[in-house]
Amino acid sequence: AEAAIEETTEARKVLDSLGTPPSGSTQEVREIAQEAELGSLLGAQQLDQIRQFAVLCMRLSRYLGKCRDIAPGIAGYGAGIQDLSPLQDQIRLKLENMLRSLRSIFSESFVSNRNGHYTLPVKKEHKNKVPGTVIDASSTGATVFIEPSAISRLREELETLRIEEENEEKMILYTLSAMVADSAEAIRINLEYMEELDFIFAKGKLSVSMKASRPKLNTERRIRLVNGRHPLLPIQNSVPLNIEFGGLIKGVIITGPNTGGKTVAMKTVGLLSVMAQCGLHVPCEEADLAMNAGFFCDIGDGQSISENLSTFSAHMKNVIRILEQTEEESLVLLDELGSGTDPAEGMGLAVAVLEELRGRGCLFMVTTHYPEVKEYGERTEGVINARMAFDRESLRPLYRLELGESGESCAFYIAKRLGMPQRILNRAEKAAYGTVAGKTSKRPPEKTDPKPPQKAAASRIRPKRTEPDTGEKRRQRQTQIGKKFALGDSVMVYPQKKLGIVFAPANDKGEVGVQIQKRKIFVSHRRLRLHVSAEKMYPPDYDFSILFDTVENRKARHAMERKHVPGLEIRHEE
Repeated sequence: AEAAIEETTEARKVLDSLGTPPSGSTQEVREIAQEAELGSLLGAQQLDQIRQFAVLCMRLSRYLGKCRDIAPGIAGYGAGIQDLSPLQDQIRLKLENMLRSLRSIFSESFVSNRNGHYTLPVKKEHKNKVPGTVIDASSTGATVFIEPSAISRLREELETLRIEEENEEKMILYTLSAMVADSAEAIRINLEYMEELDFIFAKGKLSVSMKASRPKLNTERRIRLVNGRHPLLPIQNSVPLNIEFGGLIKGVIITGPNTGGKTVAMKTVGLLSVMAQCGLHVPCEEADLAMNAGFFCDIGDGQSISENLSTFSAHMKNVIRILEQTEEESLVLLDELGSGTDPAEGMGLAVAVLEELRGRGCLFMVTTHYPEVKEYGERTEGVINARMAFDRESLRPLYRLELGESGESCAFYIAKRLGMPQRILNRAEKAAYGTVAGKTSKRPPEKTDPKPPQKAAASRIRPKRTEPDTGEKRRQRQTQIGKKFALGDSVMVYPQKKLGIVFAPANDKGEVGVQIQKRKIFVSHRRLRLHVSAEKMYPPDYDFSILFDTVENRKARHAMERKHVPGLEIRHEE
């Protein structure tokens, strides 16, 4: 890869100094040389193509001779190009002579040519006065076309000369074809050099058109881009990308609004890494990119009716294939990991896949909207969050990647910008957060059952029955409930039919702590049904604090693990 990048760099220097190299069509040149080797007779047009190719070789050799000081590697190709100038001269001279055939000596002496015979138009009544053969007559019959006897003899002589001329032409063509056959190996060598040079200068021209720079390659598993751009985005309109990870930080989790540029940022990192490894310059002010043994990505919607694949199953099929092949020196790009299915289960799968990738030590980038995955990035060593900036005042994405912070999906802002009526947005926010926009507040975890309003009102009216309940009975009940619902289990909450994750065991009232999205509540175990057990979703030693603990507690815990910090405390929700 380094050698290929050096070739591109030299090509860029040559183009900047000397301009575009000589070029021309080499179409069918290899086939013509092969025909000559097999003993075929080449036509004048084919020989002229060989002549033009020889001229191109000479011009290219002279051009490369001027590159010795600025591009010694490319100049070396000039020494390998074979000299075809003798073949060029022979073809040019003999073709010029061969194509000078006899001009018709009668072309200006006779009025017309009928069926290959030179004739005189003679009135019908005078035809006996002109010795010769009647060849044709006019449509009215008033005029006949007579070939004079003298002309007939000359025509026969002309045909004889033409036959001799054709034989001479064939002799010349056979001679030149033999010369091409003798030079066939040199022609093939020159073609290979020219094809290689064409590829090198194409890389150089791409570098010029993209205003690209030479990347550095490393084996320390680092990726660093300064003002990088996606190659397909116009230079004047694109927002440059700045990102650095690798070494201790193996993974980047990108969050932010829809249409905010998350996927483009991830694609830019992947595409520029591939370009550098292919020996290309990259559209970036500075680039230090890791050498990768494999590139793996799952981007876009791969659903297929013919293959009976939904969006989720298509993504999972790709992810499974990626996990089968990923190793330490791989770069993995996953777009909307875990999407297309139930959010609770999708989140669990996303976290488990990220843990697997982190354990393998590969570099990875993912995009997500799951808050639990954001929290995973905040508390997990070797993983960092990043967000796409969003201007809430103008309700427009800024397409700028900011490392170290997680972003919000801003779905309501995006919907508003796209024209969604405000009354629908108010209803949506109330359904999502239980309040109208502008009046949100952080609420502590509720310890009441999530009952419908009517039933909740009825429960306030009915008198409650009280039954004696000993401590032993409560402990037995807690043990039984604990066997049904364990930490991390995915459960269905009734009657709302919402999926949540168990974050706390049953208390003495038989209420189990359930997290539904970011909201934590305590629900009667009778209103819960096991959906997917934690054993099926997480590895045996999985740390569930990744899902349930607060950011402040995680930071405090990490600080405590490093050293004693006076006054630092970890608060647990009651």
